[in-house]
Amino acid sequence: MAIILPELPYAYDALEPYIDEETMHLHHDKHHQTYVNNVNAALEKHPEIGEDLESLLANVESIPADIRQAVINNGGGHLNHALFWELMTPEQTAPSAELAAAIDAAFGSFDDFKAAFTAAATTRFGSGWAWLVVNKEGKLEVTSTANQDNPISEGKKPILGLDVWEHAYYVKYRNVRPDYIKAFFSVINWNKVNDLFAAAK
Repeated sequence: MAIILPELPYAYDALEPYIDEETMHLHHDKHHQTYVNNVNAALEKHPEIGEDLESLLANVESIPADIRQAVINNGGGHLNHALFWELMTPEQTAPSAELAAAIDAAFGSFDDFKAAFTAAATTRFGSGWAWLVVNKEGKLEVTSTANQDNPISEGKKPILGLDVWEHAYYVKYRNVRPDYIKAFFSVINWNKVNDLFAAAK
């Protein structure tokens, strides 16, 4: 069983005007497909380690050295994107009472969380991701990772992530990453975040 590209849970134009249709086609059909192809090629070299990317990336030392970076880059790229598509929706959603309380406890207010997340996404140098995670102590934390690194490699459970690679926003937003980050908050699927938060605890 090879890893396959998941279908989008909505139409390519469903997130307009915040995320444009052309970007969704390029991002999902081209970029994500490439990660899938490359991680499958790497894993074929060592069928004995299986295809459970979450387990492999949670313990990167378990990945054979000759394919380790390829799995981190492309397996992470697949996991990150498979989650990213589910973290967006054209529907109106909101944090659960439990998550809202945890956000207030961790950051002071939702606005303070939004500012911290925006700062993490804005200041991530080069390519990478901004994350809201549940850390090893069970507390919420905002962090960012380079390239396609996933917080599970640091023992953290991602519940919200934003792709800040240029391919995620350049068609519509050009070099103005802050406008893209602001737009993301209009399409967050809080129902999915709520579920991930409940499961992570």
